[in-house]
Amino acid sequence: MKTNRFFIALSLTFVTFGLSSCLDFDDPEDTYQATNKKSEDVVMHGAADSINYLYYEPNQAGVDSAIVRLDDYFRKAITSQYALRGGKEGSMPGEHAYQRQFSLGPDNYAQYSTVPHYDFMYGTLESSYDISDDFNPGPNSMFTMSMNELVPILNHPDIDSIPEMKAIYLLLLDFGSQEIADIYGPFPYGDFKSNKSGNPFTYNDLKSIYYTIEANIDTIVNCLRYFEQRPDWYKAKVQKVMDDFTMVSQDIFTGRTGMESWIRFANSLKLRMAMHIVKIEPATAKKWAEEAVAGGVVETEDDEFSFAPLNLGFTNPLLQIWNGWGDNRLSASFESLLMSLGHPYAEYLFAKNSNQLINEKTGEVLPKETRIVGLREGIHPGQGQGFATNPMIGYSAFVPDAISIAPLYLMKVSEVDFLRAEGALRGWNMGGTAEEFYNRGIERGYLDERLIGAPDYEDAMPEYMALEQAKEYTYHDPLGRVDDEPSVTKIGVKWNEGDDQETKLEKIITQKYIAAFPISFEAWVDLRRTGYPKLFPVLNPDDGDGSLQEGDIIRRCVFPNTDDASLKDIQESGLDALGGPDQQATRLWWDVNGPNF
Repeated sequence: MKTNRFFIALSLTFVTFGLSSCLDFDDPEDTYQATNKKSEDVVMHGAADSINYLYYEPNQAGVDSAIVRLDDYFRKAITSQYALRGGKEGSMPGEHAYQRQFSLGPDNYAQYSTVPHYDFMYGTLESSYDISDDFNPGPNSMFTMSMNELVPILNHPDIDSIPEMKAIYLLLLDFGSQEIADIYGPFPYGDFKSNKSGNPFTYNDLKSIYYTIEANIDTIVNCLRYFEQRPDWYKAKVQKVMDDFTMVSQDIFTGRTGMESWIRFANSLKLRMAMHIVKIEPATAKKWAEEAVAGGVVETEDDEFSFAPLNLGFTNPLLQIWNGWGDNRLSASFESLLMSLGHPYAEYLFAKNSNQLINEKTGEVLPKETRIVGLREGIHPGQGQGFATNPMIGYSAFVPDAISIAPLYLMKVSEVDFLRAEGALRGWNMGGTAEEFYNRGIERGYLDERLIGAPDYEDAMPEYMALEQAKEYTYHDPLGRVDDEPSVTKIGVKWNEGDDQETKLEKIITQKYIAAFPISFEAWVDLRRTGYPKLFPVLNPDDGDGSLQEGDIIRRCVFPNTDDASLKDIQESGLDALGGPDQQATRLWWDVNGPNF
């Protein structure tokens, strides 16, 4: 299959192979009842949620007319997909948008990277939690761009003639909604989805948003399963629309047709959400997770949802952000973690110090290209993007060839493996054991382009996965601006059935964190909900909005909108939905301050 994908990517000839098998479809009446279930927690159903597929009989002329009338909407929906990972105005993921969405905020909150200079053309960043109004809205801006192209088509009457496409677009909207809700908290999900114009907007709380997305996923999955019962002419027309206008599935490159990959994507999102709420609603979490796995989740690399530079023809934006502009450097916490475990990323992904570094206190010299060197999160950065004025620029960036064509994932197979490992650890039916999914997650966790593979990673796996105890490692800042810090990583990599539950969970989340790099949204969620992986304390937390104390981590971004109308909406419904003050220290609904078990 990899050979086929490579051939298709190079030739840019999109060949449709035979239909793949789809999941079994339940009795229509059972599906109808499941699709139309009611819950006091599902409060935001409207036209955008309604997918009337079950007793819909497609008419060829009607479908043709709908496709013609929706053509412009389909084209704009490409923008909505790219915007999920730093693409704007119909363009593939690019540096400026990606930086605002990830690199100036969540990448640092997850402690993947640190910003080495404070001065930008469009704002300042005095330390990691000193978040300016210029940077804070970044993730929300990209979600808004995505939403603005999806909501009109979801509310267009012609989309009901192609219910599978409505299901796909609703899934993409809900995917982005889940991500943005976990960054800021409540937002006017219901009003936005119904295409309401103008204030006031009512903020919905996270529980309502989660429950409504979960109900949507059930409807979406049932609709997509029913696709195989449609007439052949209809399936061919819908397949062409999917091939032309959906960019995140790998089906166009693998040759797979039908809805199986989208079903697996939807169920994997449900599994992700289930794990998020495990501490606030454990019974619901178990139910959602077991339903998701039983319905089929991402199982192989071909099931993954991503933007792959080699397939689509762009360069991973992190190459320019880190290596070209000097706007991010490796975090000291990530350096310490990789070195403590002997992870292969420390050998082939991150570059050694690009310049000679001299300790400002002792005069000790670290010669050029000696070791990977990270910056402590929260350190007060230097001035400028050049080494001459700012020696922090000499800290570790990327090895260019290792990052330039790395995909940008929405749903990665290793994430699903680790979710299933955690579920199995908790005693849920995940279709296998925690050990099986844990080991498989590590083996498939590399970020490299799937068509090429990752020989440096794969060759290192036998030794890496056999590590029983972390190596002694002390972080040493070559400039001497912070004290030495012994590694806080004490666990090994090898699975040990005799470990206690907490140690096993730490192993799972630590490996999930590494495998998720560089997409920080889910890694930051896990850090907040579990406390893992163990990372260095963030320096200068009081540089934030004043709500964080020594040893705290940021729990959320403050609401991103600062115009008068939005501020009024926040006061009238946003704060009640949040359940606390609009501060960095306020925990979201699922972020329970309590034990993991």
